Amino acid sequence: MFHDEPMSRHVSWRAGGVAQRLYRPADLADLQDFLRQTPLTEPLLAVGLGSNLLVRDGGYRGTVLQMVGALTELRMDGDLIYAQAGVPGAKLARFAASNGLCGAEFFVGIPGTLGGMLAMNAGCYGGETWKVVQRVQVLTRSGELRERTPQEYDIGYRHVALRKASDEFFVGAWLKLEAGDVEKARQDIKALMEKRSASQPLQQPNAGSVFRNPEGGHAAKIIEGCGLKGRRIGGAEVSQKHANFIVNVGGATATDIEDLIREVQAVVLQQTGVELHPEVRIAGERA
Repeated sequence: MFHDEPMSRHVSWRAGGVAQRLYRPADLADLQDFLRQTPLTEPLLAVGLGSNLLVRDGGYRGTVLQMVGALTELRMDGDLIYAQAGVPGAKLARFAASNGLCGAEFFVGIPGTLGGMLAMNAGCYGGETWKVVQRVQVLTRSGELRERTPQEYDIGYRHVALRKASDEFFVGAWLKLEAGDVEKARQDIKALMEKRSASQPLQQPNAGSVFRNPEGGHAAKIIEGCGLKGRRIGGAEVSQKHANFIVNVGGATATDIEDLIREVQAVVLQQTGVELHPEVRIAGERA
């Protein structure tokens, strides 16, 4: 257990306040034990690679559960892939290809882990996480392990909600993929990685796409059309390479980033009437 842990070390924006506590479970059983001993009133925030998260400068008053390095089991289970919440997308894509399965190539373009992808139905390059999910494994706040099917969730674009409310989070999933040409899958993964590198500002701290695409449009094109590329607040800047990315050009605070998100929303709404909704998660309290 770590106390007063700077979350700038654990989110891809490299900005933000401290968490009161940060816990790294050894494995799923250890996480269950931890939850059984944790009061239900304790705020919890599950974090993977921190690639879709901003923790405000005032910090997070509660416990951050860091899944990376803990929930990393990845194996074949019959004709399904079983992957735990801490498995990165790129590793999942390559594992599927190495086992002669196709349809997971898009995961290589998502800079996160499976837990976060399940929580938001992450997707790119025409693929979406829940299109390949057969069932999921969840852990309740009291440490009880359960399995659920997609039919128990309301699933949409960057949206996943349990139809019957329950305080739980994803710890694994079984994925159903089709057998296919392994070499083609590997070539597709390579091509998608090259496309991502060419079109996204990967050399600068960022959190991937900041806004969901509005119906019938692309957030990046709309933001660029409003002349917002290069708009800066403090150390946060709308990327010159991809307008739906906000990058930390040096010394950005979480407040800089959040204020820039709000400014982009306001300008786009004023100029186009389009209301942009962030797909990044913002947690904690402002300084």
